[in-house]
Amino acid sequence: MAADRRERGQRIEAAARQHLQRAGLRFLAGNVGYRGGELDLVMQDDRSGTVVFVEVRYRASRAFGGGAASVDRAKRRRLIQAAQLYLAAHPALALAPCRFDVAAASGDPDAPRIDWIVDAFRLDDV
Repeated sequence: MAADRRERGQRIEAAARQHLQRAGLRFLAGNVGYRGGELDLVMQDDRSGTVVFVEVRYRASRAFGGGAASVDRAKRRRLIQAAQLYLAAHPALALAPCRFDVAAASGDPDAPRIDWIVDAFRLDDV
């Protein structure tokens, strides 16, 4: 069961990555784990130089706010902490502007609908 869920998550993250790449973002890293948090996707918008930390959330249905609604204050705090650690480990990116996006996936896990929420939250939201 856990393997099925992990495999489904990988397919959904791959779909989100492709969606964002088609929109003009460049993939930097995926599933970057740190103590206390994980970054699903790290992308960069080469037009602005912005480093984009993307949280991918899946819900079969968009009822009750869908995946985006599940990125609560505690989750945002962990994402910010992981992003800070990522930037510390990649000094060439440390001075670039950054933002936090959410890729909310719903529907069929093999062909999910991706709702991309740009600048979903900010540091002062936590």
